[in-house]
Amino acid sequence: MNEEAEIKIQKQRKRIRIAIFVIVDILIAIAADLGPLVLRFGIFSINPYYFQLTMQWLVPDIVIAVAVIAAFKLYNRVWNFASIEELIDAFKASLVIEVIYLAYKMLLGVHMPRSYYPFNWMILFLLLAGSRISVRILRRLRKKFNKTGEKRHIMIIGGGSAGSLLVKEIKGGTTNSMPVCIIDDNAAKKGKLIHGVPIVGSREKIYDACEKYKIDEIIIAIPSASPVEIRDILKICQETGAKVKRLPAIASTLTTSLSQSVREVNYEDLLGRDAVVISNTELESFVKNKTVMVTGGGGTIGSELCRQIAANHPGKLLIVDIYENTTYELEMELNRYYPELDKEVLIASVRDYDRLDAIFEKYKPEIVYHAAAHKHVPLMEYSPNEAIKNNCKGTLNLAKLADKHGVSRFVLISTDKAVRPTNVMGATKRICEMIVQTYNRRSNTEFVAVRFGNVLGSNGSVIPLFLKQIEAGGPVTLTHKEITRFFMTIPEAVSLVLKAGLMAKGGEIFVLDMGEPVKIYDLACNLIRMKGYTPDKDIEIKVVGLRPGEKLYEEILMDEEGLQNTANNLIYIGQPIAIDEDAFLAKLDKIIEVAETNSEDIRTYVKDICDTYRPNGTY
Repeated sequence: MNEEAEIKIQKQRKRIRIAIFVIVDILIAIAADLGPLVLRFGIFSINPYYFQLTMQWLVPDIVIAVAVIAAFKLYNRVWNFASIEELIDAFKASLVIEVIYLAYKMLLGVHMPRSYYPFNWMILFLLLAGSRISVRILRRLRKKFNKTGEKRHIMIIGGGSAGSLLVKEIKGGTTNSMPVCIIDDNAAKKGKLIHGVPIVGSREKIYDACEKYKIDEIIIAIPSASPVEIRDILKICQETGAKVKRLPAIASTLTTSLSQSVREVNYEDLLGRDAVVISNTELESFVKNKTVMVTGGGGTIGSELCRQIAANHPGKLLIVDIYENTTYELEMELNRYYPELDKEVLIASVRDYDRLDAIFEKYKPEIVYHAAAHKHVPLMEYSPNEAIKNNCKGTLNLAKLADKHGVSRFVLISTDKAVRPTNVMGATKRICEMIVQTYNRRSNTEFVAVRFGNVLGSNGSVIPLFLKQIEAGGPVTLTHKEITRFFMTIPEAVSLVLKAGLMAKGGEIFVLDMGEPVKIYDLACNLIRMKGYTPDKDIEIKVVGLRPGEKLYEEILMDEEGLQNTANNLIYIGQPIAIDEDAFLAKLDKIIEVAETNSEDIRTYVKDICDTYRPNGTY
C-alpha cells in the first residue's frame, strides 16, 4: 500500500471515530436532559409539564453540547491514552455547557426544578468523561484477556521522558507486546521502575538482559541521541539477534502516539555521522522567476534537484532526460505537489547537439544543473565508448550551448571517482571537470563542478543491491573486505549542488566534508543484522574480487588541487589545475570522434587526454 492510500485510510478511520463519538455525545445530552427528571420524580411519575418542556428544548441542548465539546477539541484526543488532563478538559466542557444551558433558559423564561441543573451537569460530566475513559479501560481489558498468542518481550533503551511515554503507551495499547526491561546509561536510575518496568543497567547490559528477559524486540527511545551514539548502540543491539527499531526525533509528532512513530532502523542510521545541513536560504531569490534547466532530471540526484527547485518558485523548470519512465513519475509527482509550477518535461539526449540547441533557443535557460551521465563503473568498463559519448560529448554540447545562449551559471555534477581515476567512468567525469573549467575561462557563463561520494539509496548503489540480496536469502556479494567508500544522503548531495550554484564565482570544484570513509564489509554486516539475521550464518557474505576499474579506496581531491576553505566550514574548493587548453580541446574533439567509431582502442585516447587516469589502478 502506498503512502497516499494509507493516509486516506487513516483519515477515513478518524472521521468514523469522530462520528461515533458525536452520536455517543448526542445520546449523552439526551440522557443528561432526562436524567434529572427521573432522579427528581421517578421514572414512572415524571411531571408531564417538565417532560414536555425538556423535549421542547432538547435539540438546542444537543447542538450546544456537541459544539462545546468540539470547541474543547475532545474529538481530536487519543483516548486510548487518556489521563487526568483529558478528564479536566471534560470537566471544563461540561461546566461550560451547563452555564450556557442555564443562561439561555433563564433568558427565555424556561423554568425547571431547582435540582435540575446540578443533576444535569453531574450526569453530563460523568457520562462525558466515562465514555472517553472507557475506551482506555476496554482496550486494556481486551488486551489482558487476549489469548491469541504469546506476548513479544520488548526492551526499551532510554529511560527519559520519551522512553517513559513509550512504555506507558505500549502497556496501554492493544498490540501483542510487553515492555519487560529498560536500559539507561544513568547509573543512578538502575533498579528503579518506570510504569512497573525495571531499569536493569547501562548499554553494557543489553546483551545479558536480552538473554535473561528473552527479548524479541529492542526499541531505541533516545530521540536526542547523535548519529554516532545511535550507531554505537546499534552495534551492541545487532549482536543480540533481536529485531531493532528506533524512535526518531519527535518534537513535531507529540500530538500523535509515540508507538506509531517507532520505525525500522534504516541504513542512514548506520552512517554514523550527523547529516550535513547546508542552509540554502538564498535559493529562492536565486531561482525565483528564472528559467532553470536540469539535465538527467529523472535520475536520483536530478529528480531531487527538481523537487528542491520547484519548492522555491522558479519562473520555469525545464526537466531534460532521455529515460522516460522515471521522468514521467517525477512529472506526476510535481503535478500533485506543485500544481502551479510552470514546467516543461523534455525527452532529449545530451548527445544530440541540435535537439539541445533548439531547447536552449526556445526556452532560454538562465541556470543549468547538469546531472545527466552514465555512472556505473563496471558497465562503462565494458562499454567505454558510450561513456565518452554520453559524459564527455554531452557535457561539451551543454557547455558550448550555455556559452552560446548566455546562460548565467552552469553546475556540473561530478564524483570522487574523478580523482586519480582507475576506471573509464571516473576518467570521463574528470574530463567533464576539465571541460567546465576550460569554458569558464573562455565564457561569460560561470561554470563550476560539484564533487561528492556515493549517494545512499540512489539507483544502482551498493545499499539497495545488498538489501535485495538479503531479501533473497543471500549471498551478499562484496568485492573486497577492505574496500571503503565515502557516503552521503540524497538531501546532502542535492544541498551541496544547490549551495555550489549560489557560491560559484566560476571555475571551482566544490567538495563536501563527508567525514570518514565507511568500510563496505562493516556496512554489509550491519545491514544483515539490521534485518534480524546473522552474517555468514543466516546470510552468507561472499567476496567476489574487485570489479574492472574499481578502487579499494576513494579520494575526494588530488594533492595538486589543494584545498581552500569557504564561508561554510562544510564545503571546500579544489583549485583548477593548469592545462594547455587548446591542446585539451583538440584532444577532446579527437576522442569524441574516435568514440563515435566504437574503437577498441579508446582507452589509449582516454589516457592521452586525462593523464591522471591509471587503468591498472597503480600510482
